[in-house]
Amino acid sequence: MRPTMRSILSALAFVGAAWACGSQHAAAAPKGFLETIHRHMMLASTSPGNGDLNPYAVFLVPQDMGVLHKDEVMVTNFNNITNLQGTGTTLVVYSPATKTSRLFASVPPNLAACPGGIGFTTALTILKSGWVIVGSTPSKDGTTGTKGDGCVLVFDANGTFTEAWKGPLITGPWGDIASIDNGDSAVLFISMAAAGLPAPDVRDPVTHYPPILHNATVLRMNLRIPSGQPPVLEKQTVVASGFAGRADRDNFLFGPTGLALDTDGTLYVTDGYDEEVTAIDNAVNRTDPVTRQNDAVGRVITKGGLLNWPLAMIWVPGHHLLVANGRNGQVVEIDPDAKKQIYAQWVDSDQAQQPPGNGDLFGLAMTPDNKGFYYVEDDMNTLNLSAP
Repeated sequence: MRPTMRSILSALAFVGAAWACGSQHAAAAPKGFLETIHRHMMLASTSPGNGDLNPYAVFLVPQDMGVLHKDEVMVTNFNNITNLQGTGTTLVVYSPATKTSRLFASVPPNLAACPGGIGFTTALTILKSGWVIVGSTPSKDGTTGTKGDGCVLVFDANGTFTEAWKGPLITGPWGDIASIDNGDSAVLFISMAAAGLPAPDVRDPVTHYPPILHNATVLRMNLRIPSGQPPVLEKQTVVASGFAGRADRDNFLFGPTGLALDTDGTLYVTDGYDEEVTAIDNAVNRTDPVTRQNDAVGRVITKGGLLNWPLAMIWVPGHHLLVANGRNGQVVEIDPDAKKQIYAQWVDSDQAQQPPGNGDLFGLAMTPDNKGFYYVEDDMNTLNLSAP
């Protein structure tokens, strides 16, 4: 879509939306964060010199470190220049000061330390100690038919690859990294979504669709961070197991993607295939995993309605959650305490996809002033901003 048309459509984007359970409840809904968002603008390309495509993760640099500056925005790329999924090898940084993007780090596509190679996903975090941690769920041909288990990679603040964590519990690091960062220690939560997934052309003999495997997990990683040294992975614990995973030719896979940790230790998870947001209680300390019961993993917070393949998820003012839809260009605001969907808003109205924005949205990150949010558009390979 041409920028002029995009700006026209963005100007017409609606802010309010009815609940899934009926428009009669919408008028009684409390004021939400999305009600304050009125502008959507493109900031910069996320495609670096090697031509990598398909931006996924979005994360703010917490402070000056190495070549990184506070409040810069880091983005991962999942595809290479030929647009094959699971082959992107670059991390790109956008500077609000210069309004330009630059390459931060890259690794060889067949990096031996990572089973199957490199395909950077939505799993990304930057620790206060200056270490960048990113997940890889790789493929050779752009499908799950040739996927590897992948790994979790560690870079220093200058973009130098340091090490890779791998093992039997690391089976396709896929979704947002939720974390507790204490400086000399950290706790990370990462979803693992690719275990055992076949090629997308494999069909279930009953449904005639790709088989659904209920074995996707959320892994807790406890790190020790010695002064001036790379993080040490001391312990791995599966805190939730049984999320739906399914291969998909257009979207690579469906699996748990959005992770948001509350101050009381509750971890919220978006389950894309099942169109729901669930809660994992005591995720920080639990020693046994929550398993699938009654077709859900954990407590169901909200399901269906405005959710349309929910992906990345972040906290917004009002103790609400903001979720990016994968099947349209909307973000959805949720009140987790009331277990209600509040609003949806179009942030990508590109009618080249049907429905508009289908397959374009992935990562989200709040702006430093907590008044807007960054997001990426896959069809344009850009970093974008939504603001008051």
